[in-house]
Amino acid sequence: MRFFNKKSYTFNDTFKDKSNVMFYRFICYSILTLVNILFRFGIPVFGQQHPNVIVILSDDGGYDDFGCYGGKEVYTPNIDALAQNGVRFQSAYASASVCAPSRAGLLSGRYQQRFGFEHNISKRPTAGVALEDIGMDTRVATIADFMKYNGYKTVAIGKWHQGDGPQFNPLKRGFDHFYGFIGGDRPYFPIHGAVKPTQLLYDDRRVVPEDTIHYLTETLTDKAIAYVQQYRSQPFFMYLAFNAVHTPVEAPLKTIEKYKNVTDPLRRAYLAMLDNMDENIGRLVSHLKQEGLYENTLIIFMNDNGAATNNGADNGQLRGLKGSKWEGGIRVPLIMQWPAKLPKGITSDAMVSGMDILPTSIDAIKGKKIPGQQIDGISLLTSYTAEKKGHDYLFWRRGIARAVRHQEWKLIVVKDDPILLFNLKNDLREQYNLATKYPERVKKMLQKLTEWEKGMENPKWLSSVLDNDQNQLMKHRLDVVGRAAERQYP
Repeated sequence: MRFFNKKSYTFNDTFKDKSNVMFYRFICYSILTLVNILFRFGIPVFGQQHPNVIVILSDDGGYDDFGCYGGKEVYTPNIDALAQNGVRFQSAYASASVCAPSRAGLLSGRYQQRFGFEHNISKRPTAGVALEDIGMDTRVATIADFMKYNGYKTVAIGKWHQGDGPQFNPLKRGFDHFYGFIGGDRPYFPIHGAVKPTQLLYDDRRVVPEDTIHYLTETLTDKAIAYVQQYRSQPFFMYLAFNAVHTPVEAPLKTIEKYKNVTDPLRRAYLAMLDNMDENIGRLVSHLKQEGLYENTLIIFMNDNGAATNNGADNGQLRGLKGSKWEGGIRVPLIMQWPAKLPKGITSDAMVSGMDILPTSIDAIKGKKIPGQQIDGISLLTSYTAEKKGHDYLFWRRGIARAVRHQEWKLIVVKDDPILLFNLKNDLREQYNLATKYPERVKKMLQKLTEWEKGMENPKWLSSVLDNDQNQLMKHRLDVVGRAAERQYP
């Protein structure tokens, strides 16, 4: 080998010279120090590393309650920071207006109606469907299946709500680990007495003792941080599905005290729940920085549907609430941050969906798709710029209520009621029905909706709260279309 002097040495000869030994010690120490610094700041050392992907889902949050979406009443600095350091979508939608089907759309990357998942989990199978088959079709690959197919460790934390049977367990749906509960809700503090099977907290197959739970949002975050530590040296995918801010409305007293000036006790506790969730998202992000993983981790934050009717949430100017086809039922906050790849502070008007999270994750890791698995979503990584405007059409159906959006136009159809057409660019509040003014547009959008429905299956089960068509219609008109002043159906 040849070094800085012109004399030629063999590898062994270099270490006979003490000055060379000291020199090499210095070089090795310097390299190790530099590698450690680069690692701590999440900068790739040996070429481009595979990114980690974390999907964070909040539950039943109000559109107007997040600071980066206009909220003024609650502190959400950590969620706001994700938007400031990444991309915030202003026309993002859940694929359904209620929890379980919305999550099925996210987890599958396709319209959940394609496999009959139209309603929340119930005990009311339709003709030809067995009670034990109520859940996300096991023939449909999940986002975890896709990530595992590409060599990733996969973790699910929090609320599952994709079926109660053992075949629907996250550990059977592509996840290496599951820390959470199977059902759609559970108390945030330890349950005293008998615990419903769907509310049991599991650590993989082991039931977590109730007395080890402090406040569930914090407990779930503790586990998320533990998994980050466990898999810090290999690429991982994490689905962190908080049940906050879903009912029951419960929060730590110390956090509720921050909102003592809010007169409505329900609203006060709700704001505290959201505050606590934001704080715990901040804890997770801080740990990513501590482990040197922050720069090369794609974080996607989304709410599962619109604000609920009973948890104190606020959709602001959006009409309607969870369960409806109004904007307040389906338009949601959606943010993505990836410091190593994405620009900061971008606001996008692209029309996007929760279905897009799966293809976005595959795109981020430059992964392969599982053959034979249909995907309706598109990659958000190529959809946020002015040149790429997301989906051309998006569709919704739940029971007798259907909707379609194309560009700034939105059509709502509820059985035999008058058709509704709104221009969301000029009328985000959905106050002015333009159906009679633009009959050709109505005709075209109805045709698209009909074509879309031909590719969907009939529901495999019915909703537990909507017993028949008349009740569905009354619920749509009176319970979930909006606040008291907006209950009259247009």
